[in-house]
Amino acid sequence: MYLMGVPTTGGWLLDAPGSSVACMTQHPTSGSGVRAWLGLLVVLGPVLLVSMDGSILFLAMPRVSQALNPSADQALWILDIYGFAVGSLLIAFGNIGDRYGRLKLLMTGASFFGIGSAAAALAPTPELLVAARALMGIAGATLLPSALAVLSELFTNPKRRAQAIGIFAATFAAGFAIGPIIGGVLLERFWWGAVFLINLPVIVLFLCFAPTLLREVRATRPGRIDVLSVATSAVGLLLAIYGLKHAAAEGLSVSAVLAGLAGIAVLAWFGVRQRHLDHPLIDFSLFRDRVLAVAMITGLLPLAAWSASAYLAGIYLQSVLDIPVLQAALLALPGAVVLTTTCIVTPAVVDRIGKRTALLICHFSIAIGLLLLLPTTVTGGIGWYITSTAIAGIGYGISFAVVADTAVGAVPPERAGSAGAIAETSNEIGNALGIALLGSLAALLFRLQGPDLAPTLDETLQLPGLAQTLVTDAKSAFLTGLHVAAAAASLLHLALGIVALRWLPRSTRDDLPAGEAHSEAAEPR
Repeated sequence: MYLMGVPTTGGWLLDAPGSSVACMTQHPTSGSGVRAWLGLLVVLGPVLLVSMDGSILFLAMPRVSQALNPSADQALWILDIYGFAVGSLLIAFGNIGDRYGRLKLLMTGASFFGIGSAAAALAPTPELLVAARALMGIAGATLLPSALAVLSELFTNPKRRAQAIGIFAATFAAGFAIGPIIGGVLLERFWWGAVFLINLPVIVLFLCFAPTLLREVRATRPGRIDVLSVATSAVGLLLAIYGLKHAAAEGLSVSAVLAGLAGIAVLAWFGVRQRHLDHPLIDFSLFRDRVLAVAMITGLLPLAAWSASAYLAGIYLQSVLDIPVLQAALLALPGAVVLTTTCIVTPAVVDRIGKRTALLICHFSIAIGLLLLLPTTVTGGIGWYITSTAIAGIGYGISFAVVADTAVGAVPPERAGSAGAIAETSNEIGNALGIALLGSLAALLFRLQGPDLAPTLDETLQLPGLAQTLVTDAKSAFLTGLHVAAAAASLLHLALGIVALRWLPRSTRDDLPAGEAHSEAAEPR
């Protein structure tokens, strides 16, 4: 398909000939039959990979550093560029998929994800590895919103769609949770590039079966995309996330502050501009729905708590309790299992209790789980950690499932990619905010209460000839930071739980977008 650029008063637009009419399917709709479930299975492969590659380098970076000898800044970019690219482009690619064809975008994105994975595995220099990871991130941003939107076409029955989205959310959550574990297992037997090559068989299977099991659908609204909106949303998010992450890693440097402020300014202008476009990238009127608005915040805050607690707890297990890396990763398995199981069963539970009650359980369980990190000490706390991740995992699982289903269900099917992208972007921003804000809070407390020998616990423990009393002081200072960060996140979740309790409607039927009750009754089960 050729995209034609035409200048307008609102900026440069991409026009897709004929896209003002829905491009109907290559295959008949399958409702919730065998083809739909097979299509879901095919879609889950790339979803798992995109999520897993966000965390799979956590254990592999020491091996990468030994092989490629990157500078500290290059090592940071190797880790961060993937998430930067995914988070900054989700909304843009969600809209592009809606308007020009989700299946085409899925096939193209999967192909480039495979190319990027192969290039990353074989990269001989840090610069090429950064470039390959950037390509993987861009490709990942094409896959997530289109994959989620495809489910709204495969499963037109609201209950079946909610079940499918619950499985989708569980797969995405599980991918991030098991990424470090899979990376650690691969590193036991292979060289560091194997953590990328594992993607290729899944991509090949997807490219073989997707054209047969998935169908092409485009938007019924005029097929024009404001290129300036695409650019400003991507640049604004990239600058904001860059500023947040570098503020967490290096403190409030001039570059981090300027990048963050520039990103906020660009995003503010982007938001104002969307209100004056006939076909905006983000329809802010959607957020007048209270359930959707709270759900979007629910997409952000739990990811902030999860990323920060996982990051700080990982340091606690390895540097405070001296647990080996792979064993520390395996200790997270109970929480990952609870999270994944909750994602799967949440749609059926929500159908009985409503989204209001589900959101209450989500925030209060996360708050309780985070508080259970407070009894941990410098000499022990594994039991508290496992219990904490298991209880909080209930809330995280509900968050993934409810947010995705609420976003997709709030809009017509032809705009599901755009809505799904907003939900996934809230997750990505939450991930960045957790490390940036709560991680920075913990680091600040360590610098204030620690022995003041080095800026981080790991650097302090690596100092030669360090007295045991200073080791204990450093570990205690880090633990204080972890406890305060966990308590702060817990209070935020308690506050949002109270907001949900007082603000959201009580009726389960009020939770459903208009028209779904009719389609549910009409759709054969």
